[in-house]
Amino acid sequence: MLAAERYEKIVQLINERGSMRVSELSEQCQVTEETIRRDLDKLEQAGRLRRSHGGAVSVKEQQEIPYTEREIAHVAEKKKIAEAAVPFIRPNDRILLDASSTAWYMAALIPDIPLTVLTNSIKVAFELAGKEKIELISTGGILASRSLSYVGPLTERSLDLYHVDKAFLSCKGVHPERGLSESNELQARIKQKMIGMADQVFLLADSSKFGVQALTNVGSLDEIHVMITDSDAPREFLETLEGRGMAVIRADKSSSGGEA
Repeated sequence: MLAAERYEKIVQLINERGSMRVSELSEQCQVTEETIRRDLDKLEQAGRLRRSHGGAVSVKEQQEIPYTEREIAHVAEKKKIAEAAVPFIRPNDRILLDASSTAWYMAALIPDIPLTVLTNSIKVAFELAGKEKIELISTGGILASRSLSYVGPLTERSLDLYHVDKAFLSCKGVHPERGLSESNELQARIKQKMIGMADQVFLLADSSKFGVQALTNVGSLDEIHVMITDSDAPREFLETLEGRGMAVIRADKSSSGGEA
């Protein structure tokens, strides 16, 4: 492999996974770790990635993916995850839905029953606005236009005022050792608040998120009570989570239900 080809492969791998360690890149590219370190230095100088301790992270990780792009990515998987999540909602529950596209699919499926729903998402709020039995609470705050979500100090203070029975949220990355991560600090802080204010936390994560370490840490997987994912999620990873006491639901995209 020529050096130029190796550079492109390194950038592609890091952009796909969010971050990678030198040892992982060395194995993927079949060159020494010292060669990879030199490559990373050159690529950082060219502005194509950012060095981190022991590896590198994607420069794209510092920006959120626009909602219009997230809305059409992995649609079948997200819809099945949403279908598997909605049955966990009971009349008179107090729930939280984040600004993920999967939560928006959930909002469309939630029946018009007595509920209190707290959200920082414009899309979720709009979807639920016509359901008369649902009491809808919007956090307010600074509007992040790429995600159509509210973030910042006002949003965080608003979340501090509430406690919910169940929180349904997603994130940018789910890593077996490093836990949950988000694309930037503002979003990560919101997710941290959401996890801390719920009796039961449901993580909605399609298989594209597994193994990804985004820029900002959100928290440990031990803080999640139920993982709802799709049938393509890595089985070994999910079995490890089950062994640690987490309930795992695998939503089958080829059918209308999920399997526990």
